[in-house]
Amino acid sequence: MDWTDRHCRYLHRLMSQHCLLYTEMVTAPAVIHGDREKLLKFDAAEQPVALQLGGSDPAQLAQAARIAADFGYAEVNLNCGCPSDRVQSGSFGAVLMDNPGLVARCCAAMLHAVNIPVTVKCRIGVDDQNPHDVLPDFIAQVSAVGVDRFAIHARKAWLQGLSPKENRDIPPLDYELVLAMKGLFPHLHLSVNGGVTSLDVAAGFLEKGLDGVMIGRAAYHNPSDILLDVDARIFGHPHDRQAEDVVLLMLPYIEKHLADGGRLHQVTRHMLGLFQGRPGARGWRRYLSEHAYADGAGPDVVEAALRRITALAA
Repeated sequence: MDWTDRHCRYLHRLMSQHCLLYTEMVTAPAVIHGDREKLLKFDAAEQPVALQLGGSDPAQLAQAARIAADFGYAEVNLNCGCPSDRVQSGSFGAVLMDNPGLVARCCAAMLHAVNIPVTVKCRIGVDDQNPHDVLPDFIAQVSAVGVDRFAIHARKAWLQGLSPKENRDIPPLDYELVLAMKGLFPHLHLSVNGGVTSLDVAAGFLEKGLDGVMIGRAAYHNPSDILLDVDARIFGHPHDRQAEDVVLLMLPYIEKHLADGGRLHQVTRHMLGLFQGRPGARGWRRYLSEHAYADGAGPDVVEAALRRITALAA
């Protein structure tokens, strides 16, 4: 949330043509009653892109899923993993791990409403639950209504005692449990999430039999190492696009965004990590951070920041 907006996804799609991109989580009531253009608009170039929904009311989720399908999303994903206070008070997100029957009813309603895939992102459990009991029961009940794809964050969520930020790092990862689920449910498409920081790690999970790997923070903060190589490494479709090429390809998008009344920093904040680990990366980040917020800032700011990289490469 607050990270993978449409500008971020457009950038990431320039780096990989084959990975599946996810939106921020949007609540079903917001989709139904809010500004749909603002919440759901995306560029066709982002496809395939999945809308991640938050909610626990089957009728609302079905209506939101229909709206998503009408907007052209390739998938609707129900979030059963977010541990934020706001999510808990709304009885959705990770708290749904405690009510697989309700999740099943929600997914059944969405599956009945749309012809696009309905998938689930979940944790291995919450609070004092025993994940070895909870996770297989959760997957069994939800898959029984027709959901055949799950992305499993291999950590518990502690809804009492840990902040959302702490819930991303402190609960220990249990990858072996996720791998065991593939043995129990070989017919399902299961992806692992949580703590994956490189394509080497991702490839290792695929070699062990999992069907997919979901990468969040590493792909955001160090996109070149993950996304520029993923098409060749994972999908067998190599390309020679480099981070510098991606910056130049973003310029027309930035010009259009500014012409539509947007601000430069709304796009460039997602580009700060493009040169992570390379000479000049700090200068690139600093220049964008210092100049992209100025009134009237435009593509020339990005070009000037890029020169701090290319001058070192010359």
